[in-house]
Amino acid sequence: MRKIEHIGIAVKDIDSSNDLFASLFGKEHYKLEEVESEGVKTSFFKCGPNKIELLQATNENSPIAKFIEKKGEGIHHIAFAVDNIEKEIKRLTKEGFTMIHKAPKKGADNKLIAFLHPKSTNGVLVELCQEIKG
Repeated sequence: MRKIEHIGIAVKDIDSSNDLFASLFGKEHYKLEEVESEGVKTSFFKCGPNKIELLQATNENSPIAKFIEKKGEGIHHIAFAVDNIEKEIKRLTKEGFTMIHKAPKKGADNKLIAFLHPKSTNGVLVELCQEIKG
């Protein structure tokens, strides 16, 4: 893993949250995107060299809807940039981590993604991200 790619924050209302974080950071989000396969609408902010991803559920079966129902709004996951996501999935599985995704899938912000189950990472949902080239 090279670096923290972003921190994901679950929110109930992405529009009001965009206003809040724009005030906090002193600048607007740089990207809005919906990921239908995950049932989320995302918004990305840059904060220095770091990124914050706001996530709003687009349906009641979305993992974000379930997270907010159970825990409320707040930090949802930490994402790490990797050079080769398939190799990293194999390495982590071999190390005994439980993967939610056994193969990478397309996520937001031009990334291939895969999540580790929080039961194997001290309750922290960890996302692996690899930039899609081309």
